[in-house]
Amino acid sequence: MGCAPSIHVSQSGVIYCRDSDESNSPHQTTTISQGTAATLHGLFIKTDAADSIPSVLAYQNRYPPATRTGSRKERRDPGQHNCLEAETQTSNTSVKQASTTELWLGPMKLTQDPIQVLLIFAKEDSQSDGFWWACDRAGYRCNIARTQESAVECYLEKHHEIIVIDHRHSRYLDADTVCRSIRATKPSEHTTILAVVPHPASDQDEMSVLPLLNAGFNRRFLENNSMIACYNELIQIDHGEVRSQFKLRSCSSIFTALEQCQEAIEITSEDHVIQYVNPAFERMMGYHKDELIGKEVTELPKSDKNRADLLDTINTCIKQGKEWQGIYYARKKSGDSIQQHVRVTPVIGQGGKIRHFVSIKKLCNASDNNKQIYKINREEKYSGDNALTESHSFRHKNRRKESADVRSITSRSSDAPSLQNHRYSSMARIHTMTIEAPITKVINIINAAQENSPVTVAEALDRVLEILRTTELYSPQLGTKDEDPHTSDLVGGLMTDGLRRLSGNEYVFSKNMNQSHSHLPVPMTISDVPPRIAQALDGEENWDFNIFELEAVTHKRPLVYLGSKIFTSFGVCEFLNCSEATMRSWLQMIEANYHSSNSYHNSTHAADVLHATAYFLQKDSVKASLDQLDKVAALIAATVHDVDHPGRTNSFLCNAGSELAVLYNDTAVLESHHAALAFQLTAKDNKCNIFKKMDRTQHRTLRQAIIDMVLATEMTKHFEHVNKFVNSINKPIAAEDSNSNSEGSDCECSTNTKNSPEDRILIKRMMIKCADVANPCRPLDLCIEWAGRISEEYFAQTDEEKRQGLPVVMPVFDRHTCSIPKSQISFIDYFIMDMFDAWDAFANLPNLIQHLSENYKYWKSLDELKCKSLRCSSESSK
Repeated sequence: MGCAPSIHVSQSGVIYCRDSDESNSPHQTTTISQGTAATLHGLFIKTDAADSIPSVLAYQNRYPPATRTGSRKERRDPGQHNCLEAETQTSNTSVKQASTTELWLGPMKLTQDPIQVLLIFAKEDSQSDGFWWACDRAGYRCNIARTQESAVECYLEKHHEIIVIDHRHSRYLDADTVCRSIRATKPSEHTTILAVVPHPASDQDEMSVLPLLNAGFNRRFLENNSMIACYNELIQIDHGEVRSQFKLRSCSSIFTALEQCQEAIEITSEDHVIQYVNPAFERMMGYHKDELIGKEVTELPKSDKNRADLLDTINTCIKQGKEWQGIYYARKKSGDSIQQHVRVTPVIGQGGKIRHFVSIKKLCNASDNNKQIYKINREEKYSGDNALTESHSFRHKNRRKESADVRSITSRSSDAPSLQNHRYSSMARIHTMTIEAPITKVINIINAAQENSPVTVAEALDRVLEILRTTELYSPQLGTKDEDPHTSDLVGGLMTDGLRRLSGNEYVFSKNMNQSHSHLPVPMTISDVPPRIAQALDGEENWDFNIFELEAVTHKRPLVYLGSKIFTSFGVCEFLNCSEATMRSWLQMIEANYHSSNSYHNSTHAADVLHATAYFLQKDSVKASLDQLDKVAALIAATVHDVDHPGRTNSFLCNAGSELAVLYNDTAVLESHHAALAFQLTAKDNKCNIFKKMDRTQHRTLRQAIIDMVLATEMTKHFEHVNKFVNSINKPIAAEDSNSNSEGSDCECSTNTKNSPEDRILIKRMMIKCADVANPCRPLDLCIEWAGRISEEYFAQTDEEKRQGLPVVMPVFDRHTCSIPKSQISFIDYFIMDMFDAWDAFANLPNLIQHLSENYKYWKSLDELKCKSLRCSSESSK
């Protein structure tokens, strides 16, 4: 093993490093300019000043005397020596030991870097070597300073956790002055400073440590050059003072969070002396913190609006270590009373005793304009040893007379931590309203049900009320299965309208509404369809219909031909009172406004969605639920649902500041454009206007149905549509089936609630949504082709985002790294599986579910095969 390099400093201030080893290999010399620092074989050397460089300094690897093969050789010029700082970790062993340490501060996980130690010794001797070796053994990073100035400078640069100062020779180094200089710096409050003092003479008494403490030292170390003694001292400081100080330093982040929190927070001692209030508390109450800290809570003015025994009730609860929450009136400094929702949480400290109380307070918004709902009643009764905890109630006092054991209740409600020490009921107060919203009616019904419900049911209903008061009722939170980046990117890209980041780029795509169609060939009749196309159209009523064959034989114009056949079979022209020529002209015009350059969102996709919609309309349950207007609206909506699609997502358009994003306020940008443009194009040319002979009222109804279905294809409301369908369509049908199959049932099960206008809307939305993303339910060869096409479109978007410097919406769709099987698996898991299960339960589509299952297994097998291949290649490379 090679020795450490020898370091030589010339009179001119140039440092030379000689690297030598036991094999007598030629020396290598490295020159380092004066006043600089460098890392040489793990040894850190830094000169103190340009005019005070030692003439000669030499350091060999440092090992304890027992393990050294030779004596330490060092040449130095005492007259010129002022400062030397050297960093440890010269051996491989010590490098391995220098690792981070994980600590916990309550629920907060901390990571502590390797300890840094500063040795301040005017002269090098066996004692400084002892601490050096101890640092090396413990894996600490160590610096050595010779003068007061260099010590302070080094400390301010590195902020060492431990400082060892030689207090034995005052003529060489004034240790007290050095300590005070370091203590005068701000970072030193978290540093432990150790004084190395000589052993007292045998005839002297033990010296007091007070002078050392007054000078700023934390500990005293009696001179002992044994490496083990030095090592033990440093280890004890590390596990004691250093770790405690590290945790205290971390508290600054907690206080930063408290200072920025929008909720008013008050921390008191066990005797209710105010110890801390955050700025939000100051703003709410009108006090400055200096007026509050150190005062007892009872000294502050109280509002006379609280029930007389409310404070006693609160104290009874929190003194037993139970959290209390409810409505409380507080008096501001101005004298005004304000209504707060308060939560008081006891904090258990040393000895299992309550040491602090944390109060979180929010203003109750009682604005008559907003008619906001809020809780006004929290009451609890405990029997035996349990506390009686009640919040005042404006309308119902002591709604429940019975008492219950808290522990038995909380064991049944372990999923609600806030209820663990509570048995309470909740009632929402609704201000007088001229017209009640549906959510208001639901909450009133739940409140009424709570009145005479068992305590466990009341608790569950309380949680239901909390959920109903949130703004996003249908958007699920990503679970563990969605931590995969493919799922995160896919969901984020499809379910958001962009990151709203301003950009100097504007993305404007060509709109074809001004394009003339006079150059297009005159539409032919159904009987004039070429044989090859007619053959490709055979079997269009089957789910396994191959749309790509039709795309090929029609030269990427499948929509005109498939649309003509489907519209004829459904009697669309008869319903609209238009000619077949007008219908074909309309189809030709719509197809011309699809971008054939898009790999996915082109007229072939529109034809595919139209085919799926027509297939669904043939199902018995769908036919029985929808009338002719619904069917015509569905076919037209499927045809136009992606017209003029630019091949980019809504998020991209919003990020790029496109004119459409500005026009539609970053909300359902593409879907709004598709619906609007379809009607603009239709009305623009009389030859293509399929609506021109319709009755005004009927046209308005049809138009609204088409717009609603096109907007339903927007993915941000995916879960809202699916959940409404399940709750309004699937569950009532399941209940009907259950009742009809039960013995002796005399209920009339032919209510056909699904035929109501509201339910027909839900069915149409679900139908076009399933038709729009039915690719994973197609036969495998078609599924693979669609997967490749959508991936290519996303790849192109990612490429353009990078070129334009836009936020990358779906980073995982990078053409060089993306896994198509993973993206398909994520899409099926998150969007497809549940939706098609619900649609199958209504429309009875076993063949689709069969394809979906087979395709999912196929993508899984590909993914597993790829992972296995990667593992094998990784192992072979090792």
